[in-house]
Amino acid sequence: METAIEDMGPVDYLVVEFPENRLDGEAFPLLMDLVDRGVVRVLDLAFVAKAEDGTVTGIDLRELDATGDFDVTVLEGASSGLLGDDDLAEAAAALAPGAAAGVLVYENAWAAPFASALRRGGGQLVASGRVPVQALLAALDATEAVGA
Repeated sequence: METAIEDMGPVDYLVVEFPENRLDGEAFPLLMDLVDRGVVRVLDLAFVAKAEDGTVTGIDLRELDATGDFDVTVLEGASSGLLGDDDLAEAAAALAPGAAAGVLVYENAWAAPFASALRRGGGQLVASGRVPVQALLAALDATEAVGA
C-alpha cells in the first residue's frame, strides 16, 4: 500500500448479495465516482458464489452475468489479495444458495486526516458500529408519533 498505516482512514467492508449470479451494474459507476473524488479507496474486491448444495467458489468478475451499460472490467485488478479464502467463505455463509456476492474492502479516505489527527493526539478507536437505515427510519417514525 502506498499510504502509511498511520495516515489511513477507517476501513470497512461490504458483502452484497446478487441473486442467481446476476449483477446489475448500476452501482459500479457510483463506486467509481466515490473513488475518483477521493471519498473511498478500494483496498480489495472479490466475488464469491454459493451453489445450491452450499459449495463456495471464488468467481472472476468476467463470469458474472452483469446487466446495464457499465463495463465491469474497469474493476479488474481491484483485487489486492487482502481477502483470503477464509474471508470469502465467511462472506458466503451469509448468502442464500444459488447467489453470488461482491466483497468490497475499502478505506474511508475522507476521514483519513481526522483519524490521523486523533491518532497523533493519542486517541484510539475503542468501538464503532453502523446504524441500519431501517432502524433509523423506525426511530424517526417513533419520535414523530410521540410528538404528534
